[in-house]
Amino acid sequence: MDIIREIQNELTEIKDFPKFGAGDSITVSYKIKEGNKERIQQFAGVVLQRRGSGATETFTVRKMSGNVGVERIFPIASPFIESIVVTKRGAVRRARIFYFRERTGKSARIREKKNFAHK
Repeated sequence: MDIIREIQNELTEIKDFPKFGAGDSITVSYKIKEGNKERIQQFAGVVLQRRGSGATETFTVRKMSGNVGVERIFPIASPFIESIVVTKRGAVRRARIFYFRERTGKSARIREKKNFAHK
C-alpha cells in the first residue's frame, strides 16, 4: 500500500500553495477550457473542509451566489488550479464546518483570527 502512495506522489506535481484550513476565506484561480479557448476563473468562498493526503487531497469551498449556496470540491494536485490566495483567516473550532451550510445572515459570520505580536 505504501508503494502505491509513493509512486502516486512521484507522478503528481503538487504546487506550493499557502497553508489554509476550515473557516478560511480563499480565492481559487482555476483554468477553464471552452472549446479551444482557455481562461482563468476566480472562485472566492469559505473553506468547509480539507480531506485526504498527498496526491489525493481535496478541499471544499462554499460561496453564496445570489441567494443560492454553491460548493465546489477542488483536488489540491489539480493541474487546472493556477493559484490560491488566502483573503481571511477564520477562527473555527472544527476541522469540517458543515453546520455552516444552514447558516444565513449574521449567524453565517466567522470570527477572524488575530495575529498577536509580542512587544
